[in-house]
Amino acid sequence: MSAAPDVAAWRARVPGAFGAGPRGRVLAGLGWLGFLLWLGWALWHFDVSPQRLWNGLAGLATILRLMVPPSPGELWVDILQGLAESVAMAFLGTFIAAVIAVPLGFLGAGNVVTNTLFRFSLRRVFDGFRGIDQLIWALAFVRAVGLGPLAGVLAIATADVAVLAKLNAEAIENAERRQVEGITAAGGGFLARLRFGVLPQVLPVMLAQALYFFESNTRSAAILGVVGAGGIGLQISERIRVRHWDEVAFIILLMVATVAAIDWLSARLRRRLIGG
Repeated sequence: MSAAPDVAAWRARVPGAFGAGPRGRVLAGLGWLGFLLWLGWALWHFDVSPQRLWNGLAGLATILRLMVPPSPGELWVDILQGLAESVAMAFLGTFIAAVIAVPLGFLGAGNVVTNTLFRFSLRRVFDGFRGIDQLIWALAFVRAVGLGPLAGVLAIATADVAVLAKLNAEAIENAERRQVEGITAAGGGFLARLRFGVLPQVLPVMLAQALYFFESNTRSAAILGVVGAGGIGLQISERIRVRHWDEVAFIILLMVATVAAIDWLSARLRRRLIGG
C-alpha cells in the first residue's frame, strides 16, 4: 500500500527520471519540427530530386562500365612516377610536421607551461591552422612557390603541424607524474624532467600518430595534384579530362594497393612502438 506514495514522492523529487514532462515534450516536438523544416529547405535549395539522383546513378553506371577492364595505357611510367611523388610528398610533409609539432606540443601542454594566457593563445593558433584544409593551403602555396611537389609538401606540413601539436599536447598532459617526481627527487632540473620523465612516455604515442598521418596523407596527396601541387592527382585529372576511364581505374587500383601496403606497415610499426 505504500508503493504508490513512494513513487509519487520520487517523481516529485527527480521528475527527469520518469520521462519528460509536458513542457519537455513540446520543446522536443518543436525541435524535431525545426529540424524537418531545415532538412526540407536544404533539399529544395540544393535541388535534390529523385530524377536528378536517378540520372546521376545512370551516369555513374556508364563510367563504371568504361572502367572495365582497367588499363595502364601507354604512359604507365608517368603513373608510377606520379604515385612515387605522392608517397614522397606525404612522407616529407608528415615528417616536417611531426618534428615541428614536438616542441609545440610541449608549449601547449598545461603541465609544462603554466602561463594560462600563453597556452590559451597558442591553442587558439592551433585551432586556426586546423580550420584550413590542405587543399586551401595547396592553392596558396602553388601561388607562392609555383607548381610542383614542393607546394604539396608545404601544404601537408602546414595543415598537419597544428593537429599533431594538439595531439602531442594532450598526450603530454596525460603523462604519469611519478616518473617526473622521481627525476625531481634525483636533482634533475626542468629540462631533465622533460627529457627523461615525460618524453619517454609520450614518444611512442607521438611516433604512432605521425605514422597514422603519413598513411592518411598518402591518400590526401592524390587530391593535391589536381590543383597543381604535384603527385598522382595530376595524372588522374588529365585522364578524367580526356575520358580515359580505364586508365583512371588502373590508377585508383594502384592507389588502393599502395595505401593498403602503407597501412599494413604503419600498423605493425605502431603496435611495436606502443608495445601491443
